[in-house]
Amino acid sequence: MPVTDVNPYVIQFKRFNDLRTAGPAWLRAIREHAFARFTTLGFPTARQEEWRFTNVSPIAERAFQVAVAGAGVRGGQVAPFGLAAADAVEIVFVNGRFAPGLSTLQALPPGVSVRSLADVLTADSERVAAHLARHAAFDNEPFAALNTAFASDGAVVEASPNAVVTRPIHILFVAASGGEVSYPRVLVRAGRNSQMQLVESHIAPDGSPTRLGHPGAPSFTNAVSEIVLDDGAVVDYYRVQREATDSFHVSTTQVTLSHSSTFSSHTFSFGGAIVRNDINALLAGEGGDCTLNGLYLAGGTQLVDNHTVIDHAQPHCGSHEVYKGILGGRARAVFNGKILVRPDAQKTDAKQTNKNLVLSEDATINTKPQLEIFADDVKCTHGATVGQLDAESMFYLRSRGIDAGQARAMLIDAFAHEVIDGIKEQKFREYVGQLV
Repeated sequence: MPVTDVNPYVIQFKRFNDLRTAGPAWLRAIREHAFARFTTLGFPTARQEEWRFTNVSPIAERAFQVAVAGAGVRGGQVAPFGLAAADAVEIVFVNGRFAPGLSTLQALPPGVSVRSLADVLTADSERVAAHLARHAAFDNEPFAALNTAFASDGAVVEASPNAVVTRPIHILFVAASGGEVSYPRVLVRAGRNSQMQLVESHIAPDGSPTRLGHPGAPSFTNAVSEIVLDDGAVVDYYRVQREATDSFHVSTTQVTLSHSSTFSSHTFSFGGAIVRNDINALLAGEGGDCTLNGLYLAGGTQLVDNHTVIDHAQPHCGSHEVYKGILGGRARAVFNGKILVRPDAQKTDAKQTNKNLVLSEDATINTKPQLEIFADDVKCTHGATVGQLDAESMFYLRSRGIDAGQARAMLIDAFAHEVIDGIKEQKFREYVGQLV
């Protein structure tokens, strides 16, 4: 049963659908099916296994309005979150809507296209018909269904076969209005033997009108990204979430790997009252390789929930996963990592690790690594740890004249850097290191 009445969303969807009757028929059909699934499912509850440690009633009990474009965000407010130092191509969205004045899409590297989804749907919708909303399943995922029903803008990134994109592509989403919900959508297509680096950021800039029209109200971001790799493609994907500490953020990332393709993901969660990240990877071609790494920091009463699934559907594939959490105050975190090895996926090599550093007596972590193996010629390992700062290491540093605060910071930094050091782009690696 739904947590709460979804009637406000019914009214919003009718209004949204009426405004877009000229859209492509195939997308209208998907939207209507997705919204029907959402009304059937309702918001998840703690009685469901996948949500039993994450109470979403603070989201379900609010009647968020669909965010409007604009909200008065200026370039100077967004610049500190940009990647100009890394010479990145940047496409910026405010409240889920394309902001061309804040974007830098001039002189794109050869072989790459970066466009807003709204523009693509208007000018050439068939270009994305084979992939948009075809990979991220929503029949049993209410938040993904809600995003799919309302999705109208976001980023479409395409790399041509054999293209090597040397400049990082930065997709920057700005949540700028309290009391409102945005539905960012990302579709990435990496052509055969192409290579690229992507950064997806979700931020709330200092000084922005985050409570515009709704004093004291949190914002809600419900995001879905679909990433499709053709044979031999290589994609490095980084996701940074640092919205306001009272905001809500739910995301689904679906990755599909083809023959001999390579995908690596690094997810960083630094802000939000409730943050839920679902990342699912399907190894659909022989010889694929997937890395899912993550780092989450939480304090106060924050909740960060990371759910990952790596689906080994073909033989001779590898997967590697390291998630680390640092918790203080009365913060709570959840890690649920599942590795599925199907009967035909012989010669699978899969490793999964979750490590957590608890800095207070009241912080809580619920960790659940899972293996489901239906093949007999595989190598699979998993493990999870929860601990505090090592007393001997603290004593060692203090005995060399380092004060307690600095010693503590050094040990926390060292713990986090196993994930940070996996970032290939130096300037972005330095940026994330400074955040930590």
